[in-house]
Amino acid sequence: MISPLAYIDPSARLGKNVTVHPFAYIDKNVEIGDGCEIMAHASILSGARLGQNNKVYQGAVVAAEPQDFSYTGEDSLCIVGNDNIIRENAVLIRATHSGDATVVGNGNFIMTGARLSHDVKVGNRCIIGNGSQVSGNCQIDDCSILTSNVLMQGGTRLGTYSVVQGGCRFTKDIPPYIVAAHDPIEFYSINTHVLQRSHFSETLLKHIAQAYRILYKANTSQHDALIRIREQVPGSPEIENILRFVETSRLGIIH
Repeated sequence: MISPLAYIDPSARLGKNVTVHPFAYIDKNVEIGDGCEIMAHASILSGARLGQNNKVYQGAVVAAEPQDFSYTGEDSLCIVGNDNIIRENAVLIRATHSGDATVVGNGNFIMTGARLSHDVKVGNRCIIGNGSQVSGNCQIDDCSILTSNVLMQGGTRLGTYSVVQGGCRFTKDIPPYIVAAHDPIEFYSINTHVLQRSHFSETLLKHIAQAYRILYKANTSQHDALIRIREQVPGSPEIENILRFVETSRLGIIH
């Protein structure tokens, strides 16, 4: 299941039932779990740690060296979980400093030409759309979507179950359960379609919508809006997630 035309460093560790196609490149200091498939001309570089059942397509690069002026050649990691799809020419860049890691969770779909920069953290079941660029130290929470050609500036965070429409760029955090759109980017709506498909109840959707009406439409300060949400919206883990996200946002949330 390993082509003799592929290059695999003798120190690389490959699990069971791994398929490596012709002209793939697997570097030293690499671990690839059971059931992975590495397509032709893909490069798995030093510091890569792949879990089980990942598929890496043609021309993709996993664990590229950081494009960071503070990088001094240290050993660092790019950790990829299980059941991820990494499409053609996508690039995953490892962390800048020794002991740190770029981390991708489980069940993600990283589309053609997407880039995850150094020290990025991606949760589970996310979609990174064609050509989207995620700058260093960003965080993408579970079940969120960057559609095509999104630019996520350094250090920003995308909340769980949120969607960013194509071509947008953002320099502030995007809270959970919403659709962000336009230029300059702004809150557009609740992410109703995806939430319904994920079996959020109609009652919970109404509570989420009520929380965001208070946050974005009540013509009051963010501090007072959060107090009103706690007083007026029935509590749930999802509402608490919104409150905690806004309260802990280091860069502030989009308008």
